[in-house]
Amino acid sequence: MSGEVFTGVFTQQEPIPDAGIEAAIRVMRTGRLHRYNTVAGEVDETARLEEEFAAFVGAKYCVAVASGGYALGAALRAVGVQAGDTVLTNAFTLAPVPGAIAALGAEPVFVGVTQGLVIDLADLVEKTRTSGARVLMLSHMRGHICDMDALMALADRLRLTVIEDCAHTMGAAWKGTPSGRHGRIGCYSTQTYKHMNSGEGGLLVTDDAEAAARAIMLSGSYMLYPKHRAAPAPEVFEAIKYHTPNVSGRMDNLRAAILRPQLADLPAQCARWNALYRALEEGLRGGAGLTLIERPEAEAYVASSFQFLLLDWAPAKIESLVAACLARGVELKWFGAPEPVAFTSRYDSWRYVAPQSLPDSDRILQAIMDMRLPLTFSTQDCAQIARIITEELRNAAAK
Repeated sequence: MSGEVFTGVFTQQEPIPDAGIEAAIRVMRTGRLHRYNTVAGEVDETARLEEEFAAFVGAKYCVAVASGGYALGAALRAVGVQAGDTVLTNAFTLAPVPGAIAALGAEPVFVGVTQGLVIDLADLVEKTRTSGARVLMLSHMRGHICDMDALMALADRLRLTVIEDCAHTMGAAWKGTPSGRHGRIGCYSTQTYKHMNSGEGGLLVTDDAEAAARAIMLSGSYMLYPKHRAAPAPEVFEAIKYHTPNVSGRMDNLRAAILRPQLADLPAQCARWNALYRALEEGLRGGAGLTLIERPEAEAYVASSFQFLLLDWAPAKIESLVAACLARGVELKWFGAPEPVAFTSRYDSWRYVAPQSLPDSDRILQAIMDMRLPLTFSTQDCAQIARIITEELRNAAAK
């Protein structure tokens, strides 16, 4: 063993770009942080962000909201999900996804995960048949995109409305179509560990005029919806404005000001993340007992995190590997731990949902190892991380 130790910090993000800091200061000097608090002739930062993000993904409409989780809840309400409905979603996802479903009084029904860490399409057919669900909240978990052509063909046949959770795929695409643009609604997050950082924040996009109008009213527009620019015509609001509850969750101008320069930089940032991913992947390939996730050629991913599998390892052996890597500065997160740790909860951790059995998926979930790849790392850092993990895998195999 070389004994080298990694000294980087897995939770340290890059600073907000200078242009974002300057824009935020300008907003603070006006005191008009609330998106509808404008003077004559002024277009607020939030409305501009919505226009620019809609153009970035090729959507007609965009709504900026307080968080990615809020975007998910608003999307569900906008397509008509009500208390007592069943909603399909991935067994491999993060807690805000079933949380958004349960918060409406609806029932999450989990669909299995494949070894490629994407939704199991055969199980999707079965769960649609047995649950009677008419909505799928598809989570592109940790940036892994399934065969969207096959999924949407199934959704059409099964009459499923698809909402895409793109918290980990902002800037990604399937066969050139941006993530979030296959289903009826796409939802994104701008929480600190996502591809744009405003601390908290979210974006919802759609080409469905009524869904967009509902989302704007839900977000807390009152009757100020004409101040939105990436929005449907006023007559669309006339049909729904008295029947759509205000569930306030607007984005403010301060966060929008921070985000707009980051959106302009996003393609370059995505390329940097992928360079880190490839350096780590190259260093780990062939590691003892490790299974890498092979990415489909059709998937243009944005890899701000990295996953590999330790299939059929005993839990004690995985725990030992995690501890050995941590002692050398490498923070691995394990989705198979018996108790939730930080964000690594699983479908059987969410006890507000009726117990469900997915034995084939359990084998995959117990094997998933995860780590963040912040842009404060270099490709040389990733090569070192790979060396440390590879050495500890060899040590584990020798025991």
